[in-house]
Amino acid sequence: MDGMSGPYVIRGSVSLPEAELMWRFSRSGGPGGQHVNTSDSQVELRFDLAKTEALPPVWKERALAKLGGRLVDGIVSVRASEHRSQWRNRETAAVRLASLLAEATAPPPKPRRATRIPRGINERRLREKKQRSDTKRGRTGRDWG
Repeated sequence: MDGMSGPYVIRGSVSLPEAELMWRFSRSGGPGGQHVNTSDSQVELRFDLAKTEALPPVWKERALAKLGGRLVDGIVSVRASEHRSQWRNRETAAVRLASLLAEATAPPPKPRRATRIPRGINERRLREKKQRSDTKRGRTGRDWG
């Protein structure tokens, strides 16, 4: 297998643009084999969120706001070093970045509409509570002697 497994879809028809991904490889501290100290299997994937044109403007604003603490000069970076092979770490990093962006660009949840509790439900709860209380009071060993 020589190529990556295709475009990494963020959501819908929007996917990570291969041209805007910046890859960096270094030696990994994870599990190794015979050439553990010579192969650069750790992967760092960087994506310039501030300058990208691949995301719709609304998504971009949302992502910049949500990932504010993670960004360094508008660039979001993801690291992967779990696997021994660089290729699998590349896959992991790309999938991680895609899911991070999917989460960050998701629309905010709909606000909760306040509703009243029906009176009958409340009354039933209090009635059951009273019954339970009576049951428990009946268990005390006062008049058993």
